[in-house]
Amino acid sequence: MIEESKKEEIREEARRILHNFAQKLEKVKLKEKRANKGAAGYRDEGEGLRTDEDFKKIMFENAPEKDEDCIIAEKKKW
Repeated sequence: MIEESKKEEIREEARRILHNFAQKLEKVKLKEKRANKGAAGYRDEGEGLRTDEDFKKIMFENAPEKDEDCIIAEKKKW
């Protein structure tokens, strides 16, 4: 068992440590974070580039799952 006087010493030391730490933190300057609007992983849909129709036909023939003009795929299924 720890004596009451020793416990009080430990408490005071802990307070000093936290106080010193808080003073050091006040001096820290952080750069302002800027939100990246494109970071969500979405993009604006558009017409896109025209591709070779034969390439598109071959891709859709090889796709295991498709829905009209879209290939259905899962991420990280390897």
